[in-house]
Amino acid sequence: MNLPGEFFIALRYLWGRAREGGRYLRGAAAGIALSLIPIMVTLIVADGMIRGITDRYLELGTGHIQVYDYLNSGWEGPPYLPGIPGLRGVWRERSGLAIVMGGAGKAGTTVWAIESSFWADSGSRKFLKITEGSAELEGDNEVLLGEELARIVGAETGKNVYIMSVQLGASGRNIPRTVPFKVRGIVSSGYRELDALWCILSYPGGGRILDPALSRDCLVLKIDDPYRKAEETAGIIAGELGPGYGVYTWKDLQRSQYSSYESTRQLLLFIMALIVLVAAVNVSSATGMLVIERRQDIAVLKAAGASPAATSRVFLCAGFLTGLAGVILGSALGLLIGVFINQLIRGLESILSFFSSAFHGGEVKILDSGYYLEAIPIVINWKTVALIGAFTLLCSLAASWFPARRAGKIPPIELLRRI
Repeated sequence: MNLPGEFFIALRYLWGRAREGGRYLRGAAAGIALSLIPIMVTLIVADGMIRGITDRYLELGTGHIQVYDYLNSGWEGPPYLPGIPGLRGVWRERSGLAIVMGGAGKAGTTVWAIESSFWADSGSRKFLKITEGSAELEGDNEVLLGEELARIVGAETGKNVYIMSVQLGASGRNIPRTVPFKVRGIVSSGYRELDALWCILSYPGGGRILDPALSRDCLVLKIDDPYRKAEETAGIIAGELGPGYGVYTWKDLQRSQYSSYESTRQLLLFIMALIVLVAAVNVSSATGMLVIERRQDIAVLKAAGASPAATSRVFLCAGFLTGLAGVILGSALGLLIGVFINQLIRGLESILSFFSSAFHGGEVKILDSGYYLEAIPIVINWKTVALIGAFTLLCSLAASWFPARRAGKIPPIELLRRI
């Protein structure tokens, strides 16, 4: 008996009538499908959240690549690195710690001085939200404040706040210095914890308040494909600049945070994979019950000259087809739910808000833009989807191997005697 014939018999068992044993295999396929649905949804949601959070940090914070001048030779300014493939923009940045004082109080902050053209970049415009005023700094004495920081210190657009930093004196002592800045605008990054630290100046404005010896100075670069080309582009830049310069990708700069996200993602997928293993046990049970119910078929096959190996392959094919049916159905449904996860969340928020209002509660927000994402970006990692499908098929084959092997070893005389 050849392999196509074995597959045909196995397919008949899977799609045949219930009394032919198909109910066991279809039940096992349904169990696999149900186990894959949450895995696919978790994969899309986890990857989407990681991408959404990372994009916001990259476009409004670290950039894609940072270059440090350890020789202190001074930046020539953009275009500082001409001819780099995929390079979208280069900006000088200086940052340091300071205290912002307003009419309602004071708060520690991170002063971020960067060339104004940074905010004209498409990525910066996409994620920066202007709450009040304007994000265009027209003078070196103007400042943009994060929404939460402005609330804490009581800042208003058009009025002054005072920024106090530490300067290194000629004698080496730290000397406090306070400089007034006019609030040009109040902006939001979409994350309240970032908005509580944001104090944005123009690059020359940063020179007024930040001592070069007590602040960080670098070039911020953005490229077209930061997720796949960052390391390659950083290598090209390092080769162009030579020794004395440090070139770091966003993965280097955000290593601990990104590793934390990735570890959480992998842990979630591992827990979900345990559900697949449990579902694979059902394949073993279903194949075992199929062997018991199809004793007559096994006897006929062996009496017709089918070898024990060929008989075993019939039931291995049945297990494989059961896993394949579950993978196709579960993956399709899981991906469909994942693609429309934002609409489902909005619908759930509406339902919960309706019941909450009935009990005099407030609006229910599952995704709060002040603390998290307003919407989950849809990211489908097809490579991971394929690996999950392959793992499920292997589990189904492994689970069906024992009952299939047992079916191949049963003597035909014993089977005929029991019929």
